Amino acid sequence: MKRKKTSNKYQTDHWAQKAKKENFPARSVYKLKEIQQKFKLINKGDKVLDLGCAPGSWAKYAASLVGKDGQVIGIDLKKTAHGFPANTHIIVGDVIELSETDKENLDEMIGSGYAAVLSDMAPPTTGRKDVDAARSYYLCMAALTIARKCLAPKGVLVCKIFQGDEFEEFKDAVCSSFNRHKIFKPQSCRKESKEIYIIGLGKKQEDI
Repeated sequence: MKRKKTSNKYQTDHWAQKAKKENFPARSVYKLKEIQQKFKLINKGDKVLDLGCAPGSWAKYAASLVGKDGQVIGIDLKKTAHGFPANTHIIVGDVIELSETDKENLDEMIGSGYAAVLSDMAPPTTGRKDVDAARSYYLCMAALTIARKCLAPKGVLVCKIFQGDEFEEFKDAVCSSFNRHKIFKPQSCRKESKEIYIIGLGKKQEDI
């Protein structure tokens, strides 16, 4: 007897229901969990920056990984109503504006010496894949610019990007700033989604 294929709708509901049960504000937490389980990027005592953090699933999960001696800073245009542990601080701010801030002023605003910069940012989708991919690339370059300025040497970047014409260009930009890179699509991503994650490993010391 053949098994019925699991529908995308069921998968979406499964991850959303699981997130609610485990007290996370969104299903996206399982993407970061898969990345962490595979690559072991975040450790106890680390300082982590979460760009575009609302509604807060990645920040909350990262906070559990760094522990009481670590710190998570989240930044988003929107306020996050979800409760966070004491080691987490959420800032209402514009990631694009931050990326255009010089390093000295950025240090004063959000600090430096981060072990990891996370970006699950995505633009509002238009339905046109080329436009959406271009907008995603723009956000990714902002995240990479901030990572270059505030990551500690050997730090890591996790960045979501929509696959499109600009994908290779962004991958090359990551390669220029990190010793290694990985490309990974978590199973918890929607099957029809063009999103994928580029992970920069080991920020080069000479990069500014």
